[in-house]
Amino acid sequence: MSSPIAERLKSLGITLPAVATPAAAYVPFVQTGNLVFISGHIAKKDGKPWVGKLGATMTTDEGKAAARAIAIDLMGTLSAAVGGDLGRVKRIVKLMSLVNSTLEFTEAHLVTNGASELLGEVFGAEVGAHARSAFSVAQIPMGACVEIELIAEVAA
Repeated sequence: MSSPIAERLKSLGITLPAVATPAAAYVPFVQTGNLVFISGHIAKKDGKPWVGKLGATMTTDEGKAAARAIAIDLMGTLSAAVGGDLGRVKRIVKLMSLVNSTLEFTEAHLVTNGASELLGEVFGAEVGAHARSAFSVAQIPMGACVEIELIAEVAA
């Protein structure tokens, strides 16, 4: 029998990816107590860094799509952290989003909605609603357009 979260993912046509190999000296996630800290994930397109700068080479809608793609990758890592059972997630606690943008770009919060909205849709309003920070930055590793990290509370 499938879990409600697995059914939601299936209905959205989402297959969660395997955990990516870290590109530097860090681990994909750390659990301490009932909190899981997921390292920052950069936007990828066709398996490569999704390169771009919001306000110069990308629109807000394109950035929102990149943030949504990151949310899928984050859920893949979170699934690995909880042994494949996303039903163990009690709450998405917080997202922190970095948006590679021009000095004039003021819509980092709208870009980040791509991730926030998907997490709410998958986990439901009570579990998926989260605190959040969204920052515009001058650059992200590998020229990626967006990077997001996640903190989740899980059942013991």
